[in-house]
Amino acid sequence: MLIRKPLAVACLVVAPVAWAQESGNVEGEAELGILLTSGNTEETKVNGRLALKHETTMWRNTGEFSSRYTEADDETTAEEYQAALESDYKFDEQQYWFVRGSWEDDRFSGYDFESTLSTGYGNRVWQVGERSFLDISGGLGYRYNKLEEVNDDGDDAEKEAIARLAAHFDYALSDTALFRQKLSTEIGLDENNTISQSETSLQTSIVGSLSMKAAFRVKHVSDAPAGTDKTDTETSLSLLYGF
Repeated sequence: MLIRKPLAVACLVVAPVAWAQESGNVEGEAELGILLTSGNTEETKVNGRLALKHETTMWRNTGEFSSRYTEADDETTAEEYQAALESDYKFDEQQYWFVRGSWEDDRFSGYDFESTLSTGYGNRVWQVGERSFLDISGGLGYRYNKLEEVNDDGDDAEKEAIARLAAHFDYALSDTALFRQKLSTEIGLDENNTISQSETSLQTSIVGSLSMKAAFRVKHVSDAPAGTDKTDTETSLSLLYGF
């Protein structure tokens, strides 16, 4: 089984951890999951993710980079790369104004790449301690999704204004266990193509900064490119290192 490519993907995501630790003013988490199976079907699955956060009195800057690779019987069945950056200007401890950019390259999605830029208002409507909170945000932006093939209208890209709604809920079940729910939907204001994503996860500490994480992700595209499914799901089990 060829595993050089998925291992390279994992290293690409995890490598910046050393830089973040040396920066001193940055905190975050690195995630890696690898599954190898053999027998009637030989399969390799690799998930990698790096999340960074830099926060001051007035600003909160976050970045998230992730990749997913699956190979079955020496044939690639999934290959995806994502990046999202957000800067929040904090009016007070609850309210903030955000600017967010995202980029995604999914080999089997029917898109060459997907990108958005949005801005709007957010509010931490509930918080208990440092680990339990609910953030809700909403705003407007622009979507540019490059298609792999020209659509029925002769267009090679989807370009339209969008409305973005999102929620992020963390709940500390105990000192060592955390439940997390992320939801977002981006509604096209011209063609009404709606892209919604959900991630439900549970993580528990193993030892020190090392945790185990189980996650279920769903992505739904209301007007998916021809020949592709509207809904993608993924279940993963990975190790998480916080720093």
